Amino acid sequence: MRSKHNKLLVPFAKQLRKDMTKEERHLWYDFLRTYPVRFSRQKVLGKYIADFYSAEARLVIELDGSQHYTAQSIKEDTERTEYLESYGLMILRIPNNEVNQNFRGVCEHIDAVVKQSLSQLR
Repeated sequence: MRSKHNKLLVPFAKQLRKDMTKEERHLWYDFLRTYPVRFSRQKVLGKYIADFYSAEARLVIELDGSQHYTAQSIKEDTERTEYLESYGLMILRIPNNEVNQNFRGVCEHIDAVVKQSLSQLR
């Protein structure tokens, strides 16, 4: 990523922070906001905006609604993942229905991934 901060995307990222989905709000306010490792929401990373990002853990969390399962979206998500991974970031994709149906399990999984990432970075 030549620049993690794409000024053209900043207004859109701000709008996305205001208009978070129900699942994004739930994960943010009920887990990530107070998580011991800092996360940002709707973070501009190069030419993309990540739902949640931890610089310390080098982790991007993407919540995927049903629109992510079309052939075109799968292709776009693959390109996005490859782009972000090329900068040493791990991408964790979580379906919205998992947030709704298994919130505790989602939080435990995120916690395990963050701890594993931090242990590999130290």
